Amino acid sequence: MRGKLVTGNWKMNGNLASNQALLQAMIPAISPISGAKSAVCVPFPYLAQVEQLLRGSGIAWGAQDLCQFDNGPYTGAVSATMLADFGCRYVIVGHSERRSVFGESDGVVALKFSQALRVGLIPILCVGETLDEREAGVTEAVIARQLDAVIGQSGVAALADAVIAYEPVWAIGTGKTATPGEAQAVHAFIRRRVAAGDEAIAAGLQILYGGSVRAGNAAQLFGAPDIDGGLIGGASLNADEFIAICRCAQPAA
Repeated sequence: MRGKLVTGNWKMNGNLASNQALLQAMIPAISPISGAKSAVCVPFPYLAQVEQLLRGSGIAWGAQDLCQFDNGPYTGAVSATMLADFGCRYVIVGHSERRSVFGESDGVVALKFSQALRVGLIPILCVGETLDEREAGVTEAVIARQLDAVIGQSGVAALADAVIAYEPVWAIGTGKTATPGEAQAVHAFIRRRVAAGDEAIAAGLQILYGGSVRAGNAAQLFGAPDIDGGLIGGASLNADEFIAICRCAQPAA
């Protein structure tokens, strides 16, 4: 059984006071949830605070990006080894905002993925298509290209220690959401693509959905056979919403 994972992506939000209030509201409600894992990926400056607050809570933490290079002359960058120093379990790799706003190529994303694995971090590899690409009918071709870059760099076996997040770019922060059927179809394609290289790894691979997941639609999305949880953006900044989403990931009694 793959189990469910719900990961919050705070993006460039938060401050010391609001972070503390948010996590102190989440910890007693989320920690007792059984049968599903939860995590938050936070801005770099708050990793020390989050580590201190979440250590021993049952909620994991991680970062939203990392450098494709090891330690060295890369001003302003943050390496995988630095993230490991703060007890990170996860790191988001190749989020659509990194690809579109900051110009990260498939090749750069693949290098970041391998850097995360090198120090024992679990990369959450984001893949997904824009609205233009969906309307052009090339969703699968785009996702195949993004996956193949990582598999070409690290090998399909590396996905045994990773998570994939399907994030239709047209549904991020827009209030639009892929229907459960639309999302399931893409998740199934991702699993088939990985299975072509290794069926066992594909069967155990957690594939999250990321695209305006809310408490009101989480249960239906998470009920699809190939959707193993969510990468949650705006709703992860609201304790009640995030708690409700995490509860939707619990297995039925």
